[in-house]
Parts: sequence; structure tokens; C-alpha cells
Amino acid sequence: MALVLKTNWSERASEVRILPPPPERMDLYLEKLKENVYEVFLFFIKQVRACAFAGSFLAILFLSHHITIPGLYRYDFLFLAAVLIQLILILTKLETWEEVRYIFLFHIIGLVLEIFKTNPSVGSWSYPEPGILKIATVPLYSGFMYAAVGSYISQAWKVFNLRLLNYPRLAYGLLLSVLIYLNFFTNHFIYDFRYIFAFLVVILFWKTEACYTIATEERRMPLVPSFLLIAFFIWIAENIGTYLGAWQYPEQLVTWTAVSIHKISSWSLLVIISFIVVATLKYTREDRVTEFKKQ
Repeated sequence: MALVLKTNWSERASEVRILPPPPERMDLYLEKLKENVYEVFLFFIKQVRACAFAGSFLAILFLSHHITIPGLYRYDFLFLAAVLIQLILILTKLETWEEVRYIFLFHIIGLVLEIFKTNPSVGSWSYPEPGILKIATVPLYSGFMYAAVGSYISQAWKVFNLRLLNYPRLAYGLLLSVLIYLNFFTNHFIYDFRYIFAFLVVILFWKTEACYTIATEERRMPLVPSFLLIAFFIWIAENIGTYLGAWQYPEQLVTWTAVSIHKISSWSLLVIISFIVVATLKYTREDRVTEFKKQ
């Protein structure tokens, strides 16, 4: 004789009631949601603040594409406008003279690379428009595009109260950045070591974390992915810049096409150089200040 158990699941289901959360829990949920929304908004505002120079320069670039000033070449206008932006940032104390020194260093690093890359025998890219304020084939404003990267990193360091955990010895980082920079030149004559250097970057900074503060709570993230994130947004800006005729790659001379996504690897390496230089300068300055206080 079999025992059959019958269960009326419809009756059981009707007995189940979804109870609303207690008022205290709902208040906590809404408070947390409000904090998260505020933190996202503040994060956006601080990013805009860190992009003060880069964003202003991109706006001037867009403006120069649609407005012509009689008697003034566009490339010369971009250089003069970049200098004016820099002066405004100093006068409004959004940037300090120390940060301007960082930017000037990146300007030199960028110009040297530009002079080599735009040489007709290399021809990586070109500046097709005329101008007076040039060195060889390179308009002087181009150095500010590299300076914009250094400016962003320096400003983000300040507004997010950045500090680094498990950062490698400064000498190792500097040596790696020099080798990466030299590879931008030597890869036209010998093997391109970029992916080997990228692998070394991962090893060197594997344990390094960036600690940053948006509102009050300090947060952390691995340092290496941040290089790729910054490079991705630079690649987007590069597409805007080439579309507006700031410079052109060989495949864009006839008709504009999107910049190859493979360029993100180059920008990642440039971001790494910029970050290491800024970190070295800041840590060296902190050491000098510490030594001065001890005296």
C-alpha cells in the first residue's frame, strides 16, 4: 500500500506574503543610495577639475576648427591659446608653479618625440597645415598635448589625495620609463619591445595600489588597470583631435578614419612614463620637505 502525500502548492503560495523592509532598513538603504549618488557626482566633478588644462585645450581645438582669425595660422593660434590657458590656470591658482614645471618637462619630452616621428624619413604622422611657430616639421602647440597628460596626472593626484601602496623603488620605475621612451625611437630600426616592457610594467607594479579619496572614505584600486583606463580616454581624445585636423596619420590624409585601437598600447606606455615621472618628482619633493623639517 503506497502512501501518497498531496500538497496544494497554490494554497501554500497564497500564504506567502512579501513583507516590506522595516522603516529603519529602508532609511539606511536610501541614505546609502544618496551617498553613492553624491560620490559619483563628486567623482565626475573632480575628474573635470583634473582635466582643466586638457579639457580647455580640446575646447580651443574645436573652436579653431570652425573659426578663422585673419593673419594668424591655426597652429600658431593653438600655441598662443595653450599658453594663455596655462597663465589663467596659474593666476586662478588651479595650478602651481611646481606643476607648471612638470608640464614644461612633458612639453620637452613630447616635442623631441614629435620631431622624430614627423620626420619625412619616419612619417608616423604629420601636421599638414602651415604655421610660423614651429621646430622643423612640428608646431610648438603639439608639446602641450603631451603636457596635458602630465597635467591630468598631477591634478588628479592632488584633487583625489592620491597615495600609493607598495610602490617599487623609484630607480626601477625611472629606468623602465627611460627604456620605454627610447623604444618609441628604436622600434623603427630594431625590434619593437613594447609588449615586453608592458609585461615588465605588470610585474613591477603588480602589488601597487592607488589609494584615493572622493568624498571622505578612502578607496583603493590596482594601479596597472588605471594606466589602460587613462590610455583609453586619451585614444578617444586622439580620435577627436585627428577629426578636427590637429594632426593626421598617413591613412587619414585623404579621408578621416578612426584611429586604430592598437594605438591604445602606445598611449598606455606614454601614460606609464608620465605617471612614473610625476610620482618620482612628487616623492623626491616629499623627501626634500621631510629632510628640511628634520633640520
